[in-house]
Amino acid sequence: MTPIKLSTLDHSRDSAGLRYVYPVVSRRAGGISVGINLNPNNACNWRCIYCQVPNLKRGTAPTIDLPLLEQELSGFLHELIQGDFMSRVPEDARRINDIALSGNGEPTSAETFSEIIEMIARHKPSELKLVLITNGSLMQRSNVQQGLRHMAKLNGEVWFKLDRASDAGMALVNDTKMAIAKVRENVMTAISCCANTWLQTCWFALDDIEPTLQDEEDYLDFLRGLIGDNIKPQGVLLYGLARPSLQAEAPRLSMMPPEKLEAFAVRIRALGVTVKVSA
Repeated sequence: MTPIKLSTLDHSRDSAGLRYVYPVVSRRAGGISVGINLNPNNACNWRCIYCQVPNLKRGTAPTIDLPLLEQELSGFLHELIQGDFMSRVPEDARRINDIALSGNGEPTSAETFSEIIEMIARHKPSELKLVLITNGSLMQRSNVQQGLRHMAKLNGEVWFKLDRASDAGMALVNDTKMAIAKVRENVMTAISCCANTWLQTCWFALDDIEPTLQDEEDYLDFLRGLIGDNIKPQGVLLYGLARPSLQAEAPRLSMMPPEKLEAFAVRIRALGVTVKVSA
């Protein structure tokens, strides 16, 4: 069978034939991101309407087979560094950028989250970033906080989802009842455990209606509140739709023009916050 060629348009969790570990060509990272999928059951406690996970369901991560995960990670890192896997990667992306805890659901819902971070530490090259991509909803858990504090010592970054900064906006985009006040608490907790915490924000149109001026003001007010309390994220990762949603709302979603994303980024930067834009 011909090996699957990788691209930024396909983040298949099956491209390496492993249960937990998969490679993606990340447009935001600019290279290979070694993904760790702690939710092979496609279960998440949120249901973001732009999510690309097939057959997404409500739930948490299953029990993780730690020995198997460790075997897959160590073996795949060896294949990337010593083997010929990079021949499947576009030439301009043939570098390992990071190890990313992401996948098909909320990774911090894994009961052994802190132990997983400890395991990664045993195999991660020191120069390689470790990224947690999270909706931040479980920051109150002690094992999550312990894992984040360990990440902070491992060149770790947290990418904390903040697609809208109002209760109504989160209900619409993330299909969650979590209040924005709780999100603020969770952001504070994430930053206190791992200072290198970024807000990641997906900005898109729904039914051809782009985020409103009020959506922007809510977001800017959220940032102003954090900054006013001397709580400052590393920055904002502002991005648009890159791949088709696999949720019921998919036909209603559309990309925003790059200039609109950049215009919003300018407003965020005016607060003294770094913004990286990926259209």
